[in-house]
Amino acid sequence: MKKTVTIVILLALVLAFGGAMYYLYQKNTEDPVRYETEVPSKQNIVKKTVATGSILPLEEVLIKPNVSGVIEEVFVEGGDYVKSGDLICRIKIVPNLNALNDARNGIDEAKIALNDQKRNIDRQKSLFAKGVISQVDLERAELSYDQAKQAYGAANKRYDIVKTGTAKGFGNAANTQIRATVSGMVLEVPVEVGNQVIESNNFNEGTTIATIADVEKMIFEGKVDESEVGKITENLPLEITVGAIENQKFDAVLDYIAPKGNEENGAIQFEIKGTLTKSDTTFIRAGLSANASIILAKVDSVLALKEALIQFDSVTKKPFVEIESGDQKFERKDIELGISDGIYVEIKSGISQGDKVKVWNEIKPQEFSDNN
Repeated sequence: MKKTVTIVILLALVLAFGGAMYYLYQKNTEDPVRYETEVPSKQNIVKKTVATGSILPLEEVLIKPNVSGVIEEVFVEGGDYVKSGDLICRIKIVPNLNALNDARNGIDEAKIALNDQKRNIDRQKSLFAKGVISQVDLERAELSYDQAKQAYGAANKRYDIVKTGTAKGFGNAANTQIRATVSGMVLEVPVEVGNQVIESNNFNEGTTIATIADVEKMIFEGKVDESEVGKITENLPLEITVGAIENQKFDAVLDYIAPKGNEENGAIQFEIKGTLTKSDTTFIRAGLSANASIILAKVDSVLALKEALIQFDSVTKKPFVEIESGDQKFERKDIELGISDGIYVEIKSGISQGDKVKVWNEIKPQEFSDNN
């Protein structure tokens, strides 16, 4: 019985030893891990941040009426070019009854005063002919009569202006004729014939009759996040891409950064503006959405490497790469970095263009063969 137990134990030990030896043999016969390599290349690297916004005219003028009334006729539409002084529309006055009544009363009062002065001048002339009064007294009576006649005429004109918005002899100065105050393109005419409009005064902005702008002078107006505003400065170059205009970029210069940010959707946004260098062959419509790439730094034809290949020392935090020195043998090389665009980074020193840099993704032989 004891002999049988001993034999079983020995067999178990032999099997365990054999299994261990077989496991070690299999591990030694496995294919070693292989690493790919990449070489640095010459690249143009542009470090930039992106702002979203729209294209707007540099100067946009709103044409508003000086009188309230109803649009009687419109002479322009969006897209028309106008010069300063061109007629845009005509307004029909809807007179205020109180103002109209006051103007009518003013005529009556001026008429009474004029009749009184007429009787007075006739009386003074009769007395002067008899030698009762002097020449001076007669001239004073004539002056009073002329002033009363002038007041009567002014009262009639005031009544016409209240009733119709104009008066005889005013011509193009009539308030009912709305004219362009600047030259440019009519961007929009938000009113139609029959619409009521309100005059512009100290208490009311008034109804906008038309919007006019010089479309040859356009700007980009957008917003950048607070995390990016510290990286930008005025006079930086911009590359503008307009969603509605494919495969074309427009140059611009950043000339305004808002000193104060506004909260939008939980983030602080700063307004920026850039003046476009517009191509004469391309018409950019006002209000089109656009993106602006703000170029923070740019280098051409420099030695560059993918950022994914860069390692950093755990103690000194300095960058380094591993260079192939033999078949799957690598040595560390400390490097100096320049600007980065998020994919490639400039290599200022440490390696040369022909060096093979280790890729840290482990590639097994079968995968390596499939990829090559």
